Amino acid sequence: MPADTNVNGDIFGGWVLSQMDIAGGIAAADHAQTRVATVGIEAMSFLKPVHVGDILSVYCVVTKTGRTSLAINVEAWVQRRLSHEVFKVTEGVFTFVGLDDAGKSMPVPPLS
Repeated sequence: MPADTNVNGDIFGGWVLSQMDIAGGIAAADHAQTRVATVGIEAMSFLKPVHVGDILSVYCVVTKTGRTSLAINVEAWVQRRLSHEVFKVTEGVFTFVGLDDAGKSMPVPPLS
């Protein structure tokens, strides 16, 4: 939406990052079968801008598990509204931790 843009009409990087965090959290919770919280994000570089009207797709893969944590590779891709060109705009590794009902870290299943 236009409220999510800078003066050049590009979507704020923070908005894209939040969509990636949401998608990564869904993938992490699905694997962990419990609540999760983001505890870290590796450095990200934005390869191309995202414009108003672009279709943003976010893809996630669980790449590593620890005792209580999961590493999720998260990629964001766009399809340009008029040209239909598709390309990756950014990627990062998001780390989540499994949480019990009291909000304390808990073990997560290993990768199979």
